[in-house]
Amino acid sequence: MDELMYEMDEVRWYYSITVIRSDTNLKKNDMIKRLLLLQLLLIALACNAQLLERRSSIPAFEKFNITSQYVSEGAAAGDVNKDGKTDIIAGAFWYEAPSWKRHEINSKDTFDIMSYGNSFLNFAMDVNQDGWIDYIRVDHPGQPVVWFENPQNKPGHWKMHQINASLGNESPMMVDVDGDGRLDIIGNDAVEKQVIWLKSPAKKGDTAWQKIVVSADEDLATQKYTHGIGFGDINGDGRKDIVIKQGWFEAPADRKQPNWKFHPSDISEDCSEMFVLDLNGDGLNDIISASAHNYGIWWHEQKRDNEGNITWVHHEIYKKISQTHGLLVTDINGDGNPDIITGKRFFAHNGKDPGAFEPAVLYWFEYRPGKNPSWIPHEIDNNSGAGLHITVQDINGDGLPDILTGNKKGVHLFLQQKK
Repeated sequence: MDELMYEMDEVRWYYSITVIRSDTNLKKNDMIKRLLLLQLLLIALACNAQLLERRSSIPAFEKFNITSQYVSEGAAAGDVNKDGKTDIIAGAFWYEAPSWKRHEINSKDTFDIMSYGNSFLNFAMDVNQDGWIDYIRVDHPGQPVVWFENPQNKPGHWKMHQINASLGNESPMMVDVDGDGRLDIIGNDAVEKQVIWLKSPAKKGDTAWQKIVVSADEDLATQKYTHGIGFGDINGDGRKDIVIKQGWFEAPADRKQPNWKFHPSDISEDCSEMFVLDLNGDGLNDIISASAHNYGIWWHEQKRDNEGNITWVHHEIYKKISQTHGLLVTDINGDGNPDIITGKRFFAHNGKDPGAFEPAVLYWFEYRPGKNPSWIPHEIDNNSGAGLHITVQDINGDGLPDILTGNKKGVHLFLQQKK
């Protein structure tokens, strides 16, 4: 940047001297042409400087193949053995940093890519608050959701505890529903035909999760293969609501209250995780979603009429990646703006989805805020993709957010490189 500014000063000096020396010989039109040329040159240099400055903010990533085996369609991170290093948890295994040595959590479950495994989403959390990171595993949609208790460096498999007999929706999320600082689970109970949230144990030593029924309408987002769920304040009352593609459940003052009021609305097509935030600065929260099995990443602009009724205007962000079944919105380049991270869920339907045989790409989309927001696509990798969710966390302790994915191509870590 400094070198470019120096070059611009030299250009200004050169042209000023040239014009002064030549003012007796040049016609007025020639002088005007030179000045116009100077202006164009200065504009080009300024644009180049801005481009170089923007490029310097684009992060680079180093890829690590933790395993090529299909063990899970997600991955989590946490210090499993309390050695001060962040380890990786995926499926039936945890991988010890920094060499990524594999350890068993339960049975040696690996799967064929033309089938489905028993590990769809993975989360790390100290469930019983004993100071050791435990592991939450979301199984095939509709199956029991469980957590595995960290054995505190003792040998043997981890003890498994059931959280709920069924957890459906293909993108259940861990969010703090009641604001107590502890992460909870939102999804559905596909057996009881309910939209639910599962409150995590609040007291130290407690292991019981509490089920709260958000909706008992069996025709509303209760099928095990339901697509799309999110969490955020839709109506601006300061309480975060639960969002599905067909509308949103308004959070009551007491989040444990059952049967939240539902507001039907055309929000999204079949999608994965849904993120709620104000994208165009108008004070109304919008929604980002992405197609789970087809093409499309969208933002849905919230509008209100004079009576306060909410409607949505749909905008396309990108349509060159299919099967974006894992989506995360977070700041990846450190500019303070929430970016999009997503990728192809490789063989989500065993080769039957549109674009199934296209490269398994992983992308981040740089958010440019404004009245008409935009996103700049950046490819991270073209031979990994994403699974059912994406983990962004500082894995190696250098202060930069890294990206962790798991799917039928294996488990992959992308360490962001310092500039």
